[in-house]
Parts: sequence; C-alpha cells; structure tokens
Amino acid sequence: MTDAADRWLAVVNPAAGGGRCGKRAASALARLTGGGMPIDVFTTTRAGEGTERVRQEAAQGRRRFLAVGGDGTSYEIVNGLFPRDAGAPTPTLAMLPLGTGNSFLRDFAITDADAALRAILAGETHLCDVVRAEHAGGAIHYINILSLGFSADVGALTNRRFKRLGAAGYVVSVFITAARLAQPSFPIRVDGGATDARACVLLSFSNSRFTGGTMMMAPHADPTDGALDVIRISAMPRLPFVRSFPSIFAGKHVEHPKVEETRARTVELDLTGPVDVMVDGEVLALALTRLEVLPGALEVVA
Repeated sequence: MTDAADRWLAVVNPAAGGGRCGKRAASALARLTGGGMPIDVFTTTRAGEGTERVRQEAAQGRRRFLAVGGDGTSYEIVNGLFPRDAGAPTPTLAMLPLGTGNSFLRDFAITDADAALRAILAGETHLCDVVRAEHAGGAIHYINILSLGFSADVGALTNRRFKRLGAAGYVVSVFITAARLAQPSFPIRVDGGATDARACVLLSFSNSRFTGGTMMMAPHADPTDGALDVIRISAMPRLPFVRSFPSIFAGKHVEHPKVEETRARTVELDLTGPVDVMVDGEVLALALTRLEVLPGALEVVA
C-alpha cells in the first residue's frame, strides 16, 4: 500500500473552463492512475476551498499535489503549501490544464492537456521559484505573474464578463480596457534602489514568461533563475498603445521605447491603499508592500 505522503492529491475545479474541466477530469485522471500514479481526488465547490484542503493535507505530511483546472487552481494549491516551515521537504506540484488558462506550463513547451498528461507520466521535475507577495493584510504566493494597472483591469473585466470565452475573452477585455486607458503611478523600489513613481500603463512582476494563456509578457523570464522580470509600460497615448499591443503575443513589445525590463530579487511598493492586483489569473484588491523571490522553493512536474 502506498504511503499517504507519496500519494498525489488531485485538486479538481469542475467549474474551470466554463465547466469543461468537470466533464473531462475523470477520464484524464483515469489515464494517470492507469499509468501507475496513486491519486486521491478532492473536488472543490467554492473559491478558496482548494487552499484550505491543501494546507490541511500538507500539515499531515502530503507532499505531492496535482492541479486539475486552470491557472487559478494552481494558485490555490501554491497558497495552501506556502508559507512552509524551514527545513520542510520541498513539495511537488503537477498541473493538468483543463480550465481557461495555461500560462505557467508554456515555459516548458506544454501547451495542452495531452502534453501535460505525457509530462506527468514521464515524471520529470524542475525546482522552480515561488514569489512571496506581502500586503497590509498578510501575504500570498505565486509562480506565474503579478501585475498592476492595465493587466489587472483587463483581468477584472475578463472575470466579470468574459470568462466563459477563454483566451478570446481576455483579448476582448484588452481592447475594451484600452479604450479607457488609465496611467496611474505605483511607486516601487527594486532591490533597495531609488523610488520610481513614474506614471505607467502597467507594471508586471513575472516569474515565468506567459500570461492570459498565450501573451508573452516577460519573454526573458525564467522560473528557475531566482529573479523576477519587472516589465514597465510607461505612460503613452491610447492609439499607439493599441497599435503596439498585439506584439505581446510574440514578446516583441519589450522592443518598444516605452517598455522597460528590469530583473529583481525584491521589490518594495509604496501604495496609498488597496489596488486591483492580477495574480496568476485571480484579481484581488491588495495594499502590496513587498515582493520577494523564494529560489527553488517548489518542485514542478513539466
């Protein structure tokens, strides 16, 4: 009999992908169990339930977790695993993208569920960084991206009105948000440097390259290098922004003179209060204070 610590807990979000995940999960998991993986299944019924269950299981010694859903399902698992005690065994996360988003796995050339299933059965793992984001009410953790400004506004609109359309809904939200382009200031200090309070269209703090499924927000990011890629799009007129936006799908937007790339291990933020924050597909209102990279804190199957 397999020890509980060696069994996988599959956290299934049946609502992911407009309900497609709920229809496909059983057959996908059967393929994994048929390949010899010992799996226990937990199906969520509400937001945050995955985090609660993973935290309980991790406290009892469970080390292996499988996210069955979209980017948000992985986010819930990560926040059930972190923070963790110093010296505790490194947890393992596998991802089966049956939901709307599949951003993180694209860094490993995994673009669909079939490729993910093959990778999980192959069992190759990578030590990946986790980012701790401190805010006035505590801390959250992420492995993909946290962003402020335009992308957070797009994420909020997508979740509110166009989630059912998948990646296409994100694109629709991009152009609606661009029509009322905001250019706020989010004062930050990178690695203890001087405060930068210039107005901007967006700020993103990326651990991996993609967001919104196929948008290459940070083309030079690497989730295994111990650093964030900070992308700033400085204030610019609406029409040039709209014209240049499609270049993000190939990561060419960073060649625009209004776009800056910076690498960082820590970022401090001086916000006056909560703002919309898009983090791994979720939109939260947070008064962020600090971001810190936790190098190699998570083992990822990919």
